[in-house]
Amino acid sequence: MLRDMAYEAIRDAIVREDIAPGSSVRNAEFAERLGLSRAPVREALARLADEGLVETKPQSYTRVTPLVLHEVRDAAGVVRAMHELAARMAVPLLVGDDIAAMRRANGRFAAATQGGDIDAALRADDELHGVLVRVCGNRALAATIERYTPLIRRLERRQFSRARARRSVERHDQLIAACAAGDVEVATRVTAQIWRTLEELAEEPYIR
Repeated sequence: MLRDMAYEAIRDAIVREDIAPGSSVRNAEFAERLGLSRAPVREALARLADEGLVETKPQSYTRVTPLVLHEVRDAAGVVRAMHELAARMAVPLLVGDDIAAMRRANGRFAAATQGGDIDAALRADDELHGVLVRVCGNRALAATIERYTPLIRRLERRQFSRARARRSVERHDQLIAACAAGDVEVATRVTAQIWRTLEELAEEPYIR
């Protein structure tokens, strides 16, 4: 749908910080840029406001929210809990093709982080963890992850732009090994370690 196209385009521009925090977002400007009418852009901005990426004052302004770290930390905690639950539910249900898909995704993740391609790294990371989310079959869980992931993505991009991304590759390998072995407890614990990194990053003083 047109509103989804507008939502994804504006969301991605905010997450990449092509639009800086505090900058105004104008309906007419994005409508012209995307070749859309103002209505789908307006609907997209309403969704982004609900997700915390923009803030609006009727008849006054719509602007990108600042990176409020305690809010990001709270959202990261929710996302972590959902991924832990996905791992706990999915591991007993995984088949060989699922493990192979996770391995391929981690290979793409490693190549992307080594090459400095943050967008490709995030896509590969989503694909890897998305296997567990898909296999667990919990729609409420998937919707919660989708709801809060955009809020943490700006911080997540900063994580993948650092050397710590190499640690993520290693932890992905540990997760995949646990999944292949059918070890629910280890898979859940490693999943928690992977996602807790974002909460810890929000505490680092040089991010502020």
